[in-house]
Amino acid sequence: MWTRETRGRMAELGRKAKRYPSDLTDEEWARIEPLLPKPSRRGRKPSVDLREVLNAIRYMARSAGGWRMLPVHFGPWQTVYWWFRRFVRRLLFRTIHDVALMLDREAAG
Repeated sequence: MWTRETRGRMAELGRKAKRYPSDLTDEEWARIEPLLPKPSRRGRKPSVDLREVLNAIRYMARSAGGWRMLPVHFGPWQTVYWWFRRFVRRLLFRTIHDVALMLDREAAG
């Protein structure tokens, strides 16, 4: 089981080095982060780094692997899948895709 400390270290390591071509750049993350759901004011604080969740989802989309084949450094596949379903229900993927596409087009000129 992943502890909060382990997840924090893995997320920090992930930000220092881009592990996969599908990982979010800092610029992409800066534009996407405000679109994500805010943590609830009540209840437990989220113990998940949403940037790592999005990196995992993007990895899954690019690799076309099964959820259970998700590399362990992304965290439990069940957690990533739960967030994926939440984003789909909120129709956030279209917005996130459009932002990433806009950044790619700006970079290409």
